[in-house]
Amino acid sequence: GSTELASEPADTDEFLVSDAGTLKRIDYSLIKGGGITEADQWRITSSASATSGSTTALTSNWERNDSTGYGKIGDGVSESSGVFTLPSTGIYYISFNIQFYISSAADAKLQGLIYTTTDNSTYNEVGDAVTSIHSISNGHAGASTNILFDCTNTSTHKAKFYYFTNGGSGSVRTNTSVNRTFATFIRLGDT
Repeated sequence: GSTELASEPADTDEFLVSDAGTLKRIDYSLIKGGGITEADQWRITSSASATSGSTTALTSNWERNDSTGYGKIGDGVSESSGVFTLPSTGIYYISFNIQFYISSAADAKLQGLIYTTTDNSTYNEVGDAVTSIHSISNGHAGASTNILFDCTNTSTHKAKFYYFTNGGSGSVRTNTSVNRTFATFIRLGDT
């Protein structure tokens, strides 16, 4: 009992605990845990046209953040045609940040939207960020929304991101080197 551990115990290392005076042993694998096990971030790399009056899915030009100093935790999410699959079950914090550029002078309502599914088919709006630009040319605006999502099955529980504009003409602001329109996924704990 005099040997000091210099690193995290192995899963099969045992601890002694007193259960009402009776000594019992328990494997470290049964008591370890806590902390964030998954964190990832994705962004849109090239401009998406903002068509007035339509809700549009962001289905292409996604990339995992690769800026200097970026680091993810765990396996990270996967993306296919704008559909994000989570790497493991759990409660996730999902945020969506979006920037807009409106080139013509008009009142413009602008939205960033999070949609999720629990059956790998029917997507429902669960997060809505709204901003606006009023009668200005070359205007910029940003909005963000976030949700807590209970993923009980990685095959059926997924997320997508949309945007909506009403008035003016312009685009969703993007960049391949910095986050402008991007999503963040953090697993907070077990489902």
